[in-house]
Amino acid sequence: MKKIGFIGAYDKTDVILYIAKILVELGHRTLVVDATTTQKAKYVIPKIESAKAYVTSFEEIDIAVGMRNFEEIIQYLQLPQGSELPYDVVLIDTNSAAGVASYKLNECEKIYFVTSMDMYSLKKGIESLSIIPNKVKVTKVLFSRRASKEEDDYINYLSSNSNIEWEQQNLYFPYESGDQSAIQLNQRVAKIKIGNLTGQFREALSYLANQITDEEDYKNIIKVFKKIEKGV
Repeated sequence: MKKIGFIGAYDKTDVILYIAKILVELGHRTLVVDATTTQKAKYVIPKIESAKAYVTSFEEIDIAVGMRNFEEIIQYLQLPQGSELPYDVVLIDTNSAAGVASYKLNECEKIYFVTSMDMYSLKKGIESLSIIPNKVKVTKVLFSRRASKEEDDYINYLSSNSNIEWEQQNLYFPYESGDQSAIQLNQRVAKIKIGNLTGQFREALSYLANQITDEEDYKNIIKVFKKIEKGV
């Protein structure tokens, strides 16, 4: 089971769901864990359960909401204590130091720090990263067209007392107004559709999915991406 951590105060629920959809189409059994304090997934994912904590399915993706750790998910799924979850990839979304600690995100195969350049997202996100007890490599996922050297240096400055070692290449989501409108429409119709997103946004999604899966043949990513775009 491959664990992937998404840390940051910036809203990243929809992006993670889109990534999960690509992974599912590639044949990876995928679980998304909403370990945020806001639990946005509870409001954008259709569900039947009225419980505060549950695992539900949406477009072949399993989504855990309200669970404090993996042990609670295992118990909910009625698996033997100490079992490994029956997934190929688990995407963990958190915006707090408590979430980082309880899900042991320092042990993830890959960690992404998701932020915009506003001060709340930057400082609150770095605060969550600062709890990581050992040296780990983290990739910056910036909801910005491009960060200037000064902006990138500022992120490095804020994290200078942490155990974070930044990957050299940043990943950018431009998130134009058209993307925001498309995501809001997708939420209303309860569908994961990516054909209505901008080209740059789709390109960032495919690149991130490729990083997570370590897919050797990038053509496989493009193939499933086109399938999702057409809604096949």
